[in-house]
Parts: sequence; structure tokens; C-alpha cells
Amino acid sequence: MSKLGERLIRSAKEARAIARGKVKPPREFVPPSSIDVAAIRKRSGLSQDMFAKRYGFSAAAVRDWEQQRRTPEAAARTLLIVIEKEPAAVDRALAASS
Repeated sequence: MSKLGERLIRSAKEARAIARGKVKPPREFVPPSSIDVAAIRKRSGLSQDMFAKRYGFSAAAVRDWEQQRRTPEAAARTLLIVIEKEPAAVDRALAASS
């Protein structure tokens, strides 16, 4: 049997076990729908432009988020949460990838 076939069978068995209550489904993370971008940025001590450059956002997006004209997409909200809780970890990860 192919590797794809084996993975499909494993997945089907896992789904069946979850449906029967024998196994808990994997944890799912859904970022909060609102986030205080201005507070996160201000705690970092960075201007809007520097915050945007450091974390790969556009400066216009940061301004729009802070003025509540737009809401960050789920992936951006997730990154903002990590920046808020573990900014040094984000800085290390970004430095290692450049």
C-alpha cells in the first residue's frame, strides 16, 4: 500500500475513534476576534513604522488595526499574540530565518 493510502486509513481510524468518544480530538486554536494592537506595539516601545518593519507587517495595516478601520487576519492575530507574550522568541525566530 502507498504511504498516502496508509495515512488515509490512519486518519479514518482516528476520526472514528474521535466520533465514538474514545480519543479526544487534537487541540484547535482560534485566535480572539479582537486584539489591542496599539497596546501590544506600545509595550514593545516601537513606533508604528518600526513595529511593522520588525514583524513583517505593512505600516498601513498597523495604522488601520490601531484605528480599528480593519481587523488583522487570523494568522496576524496569532502572531500578535505571540509578540505580546514572547517577543524575544519571535525576534530569535525571525533573526534565524534571515
